Amino acid sequence: MTTKTPDPYVGRAVLDGKFQIVQRIGAGGMGSVYRAEEPAMGREVAIKILHPKLKGRSDLVSRFRREARAMSQLKHPHTVRIFMYGELEDGSLYIVMEMLEGKNLNQTVRKDGPMDPVRAIPIIVDACYALHEAHEMGIVHRDLKPENIFVCQQAGMKDYAKLLDFGLAKVTEAQMRPGSMILTQEGMVFGTPEFMSPEQARGQTIDARSDIYSLACILYEALTGKLPFTARTPMEYVGKHVTAQPIPLNERVEGRTFPAGLGAVLDKALRKNPSDRYQTAVELAEALAPYAEGASHSAGYADDVSRTGKPAPVEAPVPPGVPFSAPVQAKEAAAPSASAAPSTTTLLFVALVCMAIGGIGAVFLMQFLGK
Repeated sequence: MTTKTPDPYVGRAVLDGKFQIVQRIGAGGMGSVYRAEEPAMGREVAIKILHPKLKGRSDLVSRFRREARAMSQLKHPHTVRIFMYGELEDGSLYIVMEMLEGKNLNQTVRKDGPMDPVRAIPIIVDACYALHEAHEMGIVHRDLKPENIFVCQQAGMKDYAKLLDFGLAKVTEAQMRPGSMILTQEGMVFGTPEFMSPEQARGQTIDARSDIYSLACILYEALTGKLPFTARTPMEYVGKHVTAQPIPLNERVEGRTFPAGLGAVLDKALRKNPSDRYQTAVELAEALAPYAEGASHSAGYADDVSRTGKPAPVEAPVPPGVPFSAPVQAKEAAAPSASAAPSTTTLLFVALVCMAIGGIGAVFLMQFLGK
């Protein structure tokens, strides 16, 4: 009977006792993720620790540090927050991030089944705006998949999306050449075959539009429970991304239909040529937004913050009869203008005139009665 080797980090204090590791909550080829306590701040955090055996890879170490620095600069509320990163006492690389409670999008769809558009689309729209911030900073995710979109409850909002693992694919990728692809357990994966863009599958240079393609694949699966192509192996999926046209959204699941126009939005996002897709994540978000109407968590103040990172200015409603394009300002209590009120000089002049007229009238009346 084999005994399970205890995790060397569980129960251990790291970084001069700043964090106390409580339990391992996830593991993969590159390392493990732990729940930890930070007593000084009174909070729980998640710590991702890469395998010590990788610390000898100077290329991975330098890329990890460069990408971790970029990740720590991302401030969008729908991106997981990075608190610190570096090396542990034993030389292992780590990232400390916010602790999230919930399920990733893959687990959510597997548990609840395909989502209605009014639930799925706001999640993807939120991810679009988080991606846009990264793209503006020159960061391409390169490994978007349902597992990297976390669905949680935050600030009273249900299905609050958090985008995970920015830049990790850059850190762990093999240097790819045109026509080559490496898919290994060690994390030397340049994307996930089921969600990989055609240019990524070919080993070509990719940009933000590759992420847009992957995000469209994720939404397609969230809505139907199936991918845009039918395939049996990862390599077959890669080939379909390069050569095959996606199955139309309304034809993917018998008896399941979607709002008119939504299929066309996904078709454009899934074009083979990046120039034919939406060119930015914001463009995709704006195209999807009409199909998210009625979702409770995407309205009002929370909606403004999720898209821009700050509240939008309050605008007055457009009154009836005013063209929508006409600028409208909020109404204020009307104050009397200076021209509307008579001056003191005018009032005195009027009073004197009245007195004079009254005096003359009195003289004439007395003379008349004296006669």
